[in-house]
Amino acid sequence: MKILLTSIGTRGDMEPFLAIGEILQEKGHDVMYLFPDQFQDLVEDSGAQFEGLGSAFIEMLESDLGKFAMGGAGSWWKKLGAYVKLARMQGDINRHMMERQQKVVAEFQPDRIVHNGKAMYPVIWEVEHPGSTTFVSPVPFLHYVKGHTHVAFHSNYGSFLNKLTFRLADWGLVKTILASLKWIDRTDLSKKQIKKALDKHQVIYTISPQLFDRPNYWPENIKVLGYHERDKTVNWQPDPALAAFLERHEKILFVTFGSMTNPEPAKKTEIILNILEQHQIPALINSSAGGLIEPADYDHDLFHFVSSIPYEWLLPKIYAVMHHGGSGTTHLTVQHGCASLILPHIIDQFAWDQMLTAKGVGPSGIKVSRITENSLAPKLLNLFHNEAYKRTAEKMADQMRREEVLREQLYKNIVGKNVGLDQ
Repeated sequence: MKILLTSIGTRGDMEPFLAIGEILQEKGHDVMYLFPDQFQDLVEDSGAQFEGLGSAFIEMLESDLGKFAMGGAGSWWKKLGAYVKLARMQGDINRHMMERQQKVVAEFQPDRIVHNGKAMYPVIWEVEHPGSTTFVSPVPFLHYVKGHTHVAFHSNYGSFLNKLTFRLADWGLVKTILASLKWIDRTDLSKKQIKKALDKHQVIYTISPQLFDRPNYWPENIKVLGYHERDKTVNWQPDPALAAFLERHEKILFVTFGSMTNPEPAKKTEIILNILEQHQIPALINSSAGGLIEPADYDHDLFHFVSSIPYEWLLPKIYAVMHHGGSGTTHLTVQHGCASLILPHIIDQFAWDQMLTAKGVGPSGIKVSRITENSLAPKLLNLFHNEAYKRTAEKMADQMRREEVLREQLYKNIVGKNVGLDQ
């Protein structure tokens, strides 16, 4: 089959699709990725085709306004104002990406499209090709779950209001897709057709059942089929300084904000280093996206900075992780039995914080824009010295290792239930 995988977002939004693409290529399918331009290098070694959605979306997220929205300190009203401004900026960007999706689909002529929630053209394509698209979400609570709001609200307002948040999100999505039809000269589609496509298309949550149980009242077309990760350790070796640091310390904290940025990376880094130095906690710190930065002067024996490192290689050597709470990082920390503390920046990261706290793999986190030395220190010390978190994470890791069977179920659901696993 010819299968198009398209995703819009940050690096963490690309990884589930790269993992799925790896599975599909192993089975012999013709795979094409359609991502923002900045992620072309992620697929260069895969042998698959790549088409770009432009660079403007990521540039917007990396702007001062984008950084404030994702991790800046400010009132709820200031944050709302930032989101409104970003939404206005995003109009032309969305139009370009929608036109690109339509063009690439027309040229590639896929048999299947696998997409995330920000890539909306596949929903339109589903109207004319029912059963040929798969919506993939690495984050929970996009469909109604009792006791929860939609992930965008990350709270619990009671049964009636909780349900209302899901209805509001669905209404907004339909409204957005209908408004975008004019960009691609598709005035022939109705609200009813779009809503039917959204209700009936296949949905796969790429989340471990250890973290998120599938509600038994969900319709059959919505499934939870485990977290899947591509192998990023191929041809990668640590430099001598990193290897020496890991050898020197028996119990290490890993600190990473993944692909998240914020307006005050130097201040955030200083707060964290001050706490760690005061309590002599050795830490490996990832500065890849600029959310944390390497200062000019620090204790090189106690701290080591990296800008790129495969988590699958590193985490088996790590005791605990303090991170932003992205879906991939959250899964990998638990999958490798690490205690975890989340400093959420945006949207689903608050939900992951709540879930990991409830599971007992770490203390409750603090919104990144609100961390201070006084507020963060007790939680960080609790993370590093309460061994119960580590034991719980290791038990969950053992269960997650048994989910390999879900890899084949995911494959069959994408290509069709009547396709043999050898195809």
